[in-house]
Amino acid sequence: MPRFPALFAAAAIGLLAMLPAVAAEPPAVTYAPKPPGTTVQNQLVYLAGEGMQSQWRAVASKRVVGTGNAQTFYQWYLSIYAIDGTTYHLKYRSPGNGGPLANVTQAHGAKLWFPVAQLAIVGAAELMHPGIQQLVVQTHQAAADCGSSAVTVFTTKNAKVVPAVSVSNGCDLSAKIVKVKGATAIALSGPYYGANAAMCCPTKPKASAVLRYVHGAWKESPNYFPLAVGKLPPV
Repeated sequence: MPRFPALFAAAAIGLLAMLPAVAAEPPAVTYAPKPPGTTVQNQLVYLAGEGMQSQWRAVASKRVVGTGNAQTFYQWYLSIYAIDGTTYHLKYRSPGNGGPLANVTQAHGAKLWFPVAQLAIVGAAELMHPGIQQLVVQTHQAAADCGSSAVTVFTTKNAKVVPAVSVSNGCDLSAKIVKVKGATAIALSGPYYGANAAMCCPTKPKASAVLRYVHGAWKESPNYFPLAVGKLPPV
């Protein structure tokens, strides 16, 4: 009798044993404290590796702060939690622990609240090291004209949530997790502004770049959008 099926099965079992153990999330979990307002996105992310009891959750939520001129104004929040048993404990919140979001405040003498913001969790991906994920978020905030946008990559250091890198741009900047030559990267797109370009008139209205972690360093190609390694975007 051919031995190939048995050999194949043994090889498969051996390969599975070498893969990182991914723990199943408990059927009922709680958040301490709960995300403020209404939850818009909830993303599972293995910031400390794919092991038992290593689940983290990133939650994008928003709360109404006021209404005026037929418009509703929101305070957005990014909350990042780590699991312990059946409870997710808060480890980072923006605003509060820093960017990428600013506190929304009411304009003096008017029913207007600024900055007007948007937050989106792009996703989780192994951008820096195999088996360990980073969290990618994008934000847009405006108080005048078209405002500014940012893409922030979060990681952990000494059990704390910290920025690995951030990319900023005037008006708009969007991100997508992609594969480039077999490696995971971030595709960036938005208007490119040269050194003397006004906000109304980008040097290149539709520019694209790729952000990668290569040989221990973050590289953007082409270098269209300002890069800040280990820092949060300005708020």
